Amino acid sequence: MARYVGPVCRLCRREGMKLFLKGERCYTEKCAIEKRNLPPGQHGKLRKAKLVGYGLQLREKQKVKRIYGVLENQFRRYFEMADRTRGITGETLLQLLERRMDNVIYRLGLATSRAQARQLVRHGHFMVNGRKVDVPSYQVKAGDTITVRGTSAQNASIVHAMEEVKGRGIPEWLTFDAGQMTGRIQSLPTRAQINLPVQEQLIVELYSK
Repeated sequence: MARYVGPVCRLCRREGMKLFLKGERCYTEKCAIEKRNLPPGQHGKLRKAKLVGYGLQLREKQKVKRIYGVLENQFRRYFEMADRTRGITGETLLQLLERRMDNVIYRLGLATSRAQARQLVRHGHFMVNGRKVDVPSYQVKAGDTITVRGTSAQNASIVHAMEEVKGRGIPEWLTFDAGQMTGRIQSLPTRAQINLPVQEQLIVELYSK
């Protein structure tokens, strides 16, 4: 299955919550959830079936996949990595997703959405520890320093995103120097620092069948 390229607001409506897929629009009254919090489609108003068991687990997995913008095979690989790692599998899974380069760029406030962050990373606008990184799935480590490359500091998308992040804030496990346009990974994120309304244990149960 290829990456979804349709209206992302439909995905938020399908999950019944804001996934923050459309940047600053998600923080305004124009957000689809604010205007029409119903499942998409002709029969959206009639879809009120209560999810249990497998359906609940599947919705939780789809929600996390859509938040981070990863495909099914990628997501399964992340789960397998988390399953092999010592610790709580669900929390390790979220930590691996948070450590993606595109997510870190979004969290630092250098992009208004993860989709925009992915594009900026692909175009080579950032460096990690002085070396250019253009792979969105690159896993950052504690102590890594992320900087904006040379003339990319004048990129309109990055400058605009830095203005927008003032109302969003930066997670505790990251620091950012706006003057130097440099971010640092202070530590790996804990579950308490990952502010997502997801029940990762349901995903573990789904893949453990």
